[in-house]
Amino acid sequence: MKPVFLEPSCKDAIWGGMRLKKEFGKKGGDRIAETWELSCHDNGPSIIRTGPYAGRALTEYFKENRSAFGTACKKFDSFPLLVKLIDAKKDLSIQVHPDNAYALSHEGQYGKMEMWYVIDCEPGAKLFYGFSKKMTKEQFVQKIQDHTLPDALNAVPVKKGDVFFIPAGTVHSIGGGILLAEIQQNSDVTYRIYDYGRLGTDGKPRPLHIEKAAQTANLDPVVPDSRPQGKPSREEGAVRTLLACCEYFKTEHIELNGEISLFAGEASFHCLLFLDGEAVLHTGSAEVFRAVKGDTVFLPAGMGSYSLSGKAGLLVVSLP
Repeated sequence: MKPVFLEPSCKDAIWGGMRLKKEFGKKGGDRIAETWELSCHDNGPSIIRTGPYAGRALTEYFKENRSAFGTACKKFDSFPLLVKLIDAKKDLSIQVHPDNAYALSHEGQYGKMEMWYVIDCEPGAKLFYGFSKKMTKEQFVQKIQDHTLPDALNAVPVKKGDVFFIPAGTVHSIGGGILLAEIQQNSDVTYRIYDYGRLGTDGKPRPLHIEKAAQTANLDPVVPDSRPQGKPSREEGAVRTLLACCEYFKTEHIELNGEISLFAGEASFHCLLFLDGEAVLHTGSAEVFRAVKGDTVFLPAGMGSYSLSGKAGLLVVSLP
C-alpha cells in the first residue's frame, strides 16, 4: 500500500478565523473554524486526494481496507480517532465532553477524550482548563445563570508548543488568538455550557446543554499542565517528543532538520500532519512524495520503513 494524501472536511463557526485558509492552504469560505484532517466521522469524513481512491471518503477506504489501519484498531468497533486543526479567532464557548458510558447511552456515539498542541498564538492568549476549586452541581448551575462561570475556571496563558491533555468531563474552552491541532476520540458530542451571550448565524442565542453538562462535568479542582508527556529525544536530523498517549491515540512531534527514519508496523497506521516547512517522504518502494505545510498524509499499517528529509515541523499520530 502507498501513502495517501487527504483533503479535510472544513467547518465554519462564529469564532473561526482565516489562518487555515491563508496559511495552510485549506479550501473553504473566508472563515474556517476547523478542519477535520483525519476523519471517518459521518459528520465530516476526510476525502482522499491521491491514488486509486482519489475523490472518495476515507470512511469508504476504511471499510474496504481495514487492515491498513492496523491490528490495534481491531479492538474498536469503528475508527477510534479524529485529527483536527482549529483556528480560534474569538473565544470558543465553555464546554464539556461526556465519557463513553454517558455518551453511548444518551447520544448513541462515543464520548470524547482529546489533546491540544498549540501551533501558534497571539500575545496574551489563554484558555480555560478545569475548575480552580471544588464546585457543587448547584454552584455550577448558579454560576452559569449569574454569568460568572469563567471566574471559577483556571485561566491558563499559552505559548507555542504547549500541550494539554483533556480527559472527558474536563470543563474547557479555547481562547481567541490560538491556533492548535486537536487529536481526539472519534466523536462529535459537545455540551455547550456558557457562550458569553453571543448570537448564532440565525440571530438567536446558541443552545446550551446545562443539564447534561451538570451530569458529566468534573467539578473537582484541576491543576493544568502544559508539558508533553515525554522529553525531547535528539536524533541525527530531528528532535522527537512524545506529546500524549492514551487508549485512543498516540501523538509525537518531530522537528525535522535533516533526515529521519520511521517505521509503520502492522499495529498501526501513521498520520503525518505537517505544521510548517516542507519535507520529502521516501518509502520502501523507492517512491518519493513531497509534503508541505498544511498537508496530511495517511501511511497504511504494515508499510514498513520510510524516511523524511527536509526542514519541517510535524505531528505523527497513530494508535498505541
